Amino acid sequence: MTQDEKYMKAALGQAKKAYALGEVPIGCVIVREGKIIARGYNRRNTDKNTLSHAELTAIRKAGKKTGDWRLEDCTMYVTLEPCQMCAGAIIQSRMKRVVIGTMNPKAGCAGSVLNLLEMKEFNHQAEVERGVLEEQCAKTLSDFFRELREQKRENKK
Repeated sequence: MTQDEKYMKAALGQAKKAYALGEVPIGCVIVREGKIIARGYNRRNTDKNTLSHAELTAIRKAGKKTGDWRLEDCTMYVTLEPCQMCAGAIIQSRMKRVVIGTMNPKAGCAGSVLNLLEMKEFNHQAEVERGVLEEQCAKTLSDFFRELREQKRENKK
């Protein structure tokens, strides 16, 4: 198992926490000097807050842990390609590297719809690795949405 796979497994663990809450299962960890310094998972419905994305939670915690908003020596592992809001926060935090599990063709901003993380026009770009544990990350999401559709069908009966 590679280091990237190890930390993506940790991000999948966070996604399972969201799943257990009935949230879209997206998880994230931030690593610095070989150690996880922050974790986050999707909590938008639970918190009733648009900003409660896994990435933003982890960035906020990492800033507290390091005592700095700049996360220049950190790597983020996230199970689903970040949206425009999270991609913007990643760039603003000066994250060195972002490792993505599965892409999001409808709303992803790290190469699917847009690629905010590697735009040369910004004063900072992140290194991006895509497709780490892609099948597991995609399966977690597809299982969740399949169960949600089944539950909606049952509720209609």
